Amino acid sequence: MKIVLLTLVLFTGMNVSWAQPEKEVEAAIEKLRLAIIDPTTESLSNLTSRDLSYGHSNGLLENQSQFIEALVSGKSDFRTLNISDQIVQMNGKNTAIVRHKLKGETIHSGPAPVNLGVLTVWVKEKGGWKLLARQAFKL
Repeated sequence: MKIVLLTLVLFTGMNVSWAQPEKEVEAAIEKLRLAIIDPTTESLSNLTSRDLSYGHSNGLLENQSQFIEALVSGKSDFRTLNISDQIVQMNGKNTAIVRHKLKGETIHSGPAPVNLGVLTVWVKEKGGWKLLARQAFKL
């Protein structure tokens, strides 16, 4: 009986520790969502990898500095940004593949709706989760 109870406790503890990285990735995604709506160079730099490859649904590709500059300058301006149907898949301890749907509103010459599917790759660098790659497609 003691062995069964000990095994149950160990497996329960393992499940908690396995779920923790997913929660950390989800927290980083939420921080990035908020940083895109209210962008600063510091917040976006802290959440993205220097090796960032950011693919837009129109085919435009940006590196980290281009991505940050577009948001901070207002060239890319999000009024709202909502994420749904998110799936986080861990690949080892330091890499996560995330899929979700993104709906929002951008402001260019006027308000424009955004409805996208998004695939992102997150890596753990220097103790924090950073966006390494992103590709969006229109839904």
